[in-house]
Amino acid sequence: MYKEESQLGELLDPIADKIIVAAALILLVMDGTIKNYEVIAAIIILTREILVSGLREFLAKGRIKLPVSNLAKLKTFLQMFSLSILLTGETGNKIINFQDYNAQTIGIILLWFSAFLTLYTGYDYLRKGIDHAISEDEKN
Repeated sequence: MYKEESQLGELLDPIADKIIVAAALILLVMDGTIKNYEVIAAIIILTREILVSGLREFLAKGRIKLPVSNLAKLKTFLQMFSLSILLTGETGNKIINFQDYNAQTIGIILLWFSAFLTLYTGYDYLRKGIDHAISEDEKN
């Protein structure tokens, strides 16, 4: 509404998003909601978040900022949305039942979409980070 931003908020917001996503993924794997090959999607998401956070930290030392892309914002929304559906458990299956697709199935499908988007945005950040680092190195 007011579009106010602070440096603290800018720092804490992505950290909070990552903690929420990581905690939900770990809990859903532990309780068996995310199982078998679906765990690969969780690993992709967790690995990307750690790597991109490390990349941002590394670039921040050189005073290089990578802006958050709209695709990365969509990725975060899709992760949170799919995890929210999965967290509803059996209750969600009673509420969401579209033909042969219940809440858990829809949540897993959306989780895979978010995992593919996670791979793409992770690659994009890595490429941009390397480009920024090279251009900064050439300036010095």
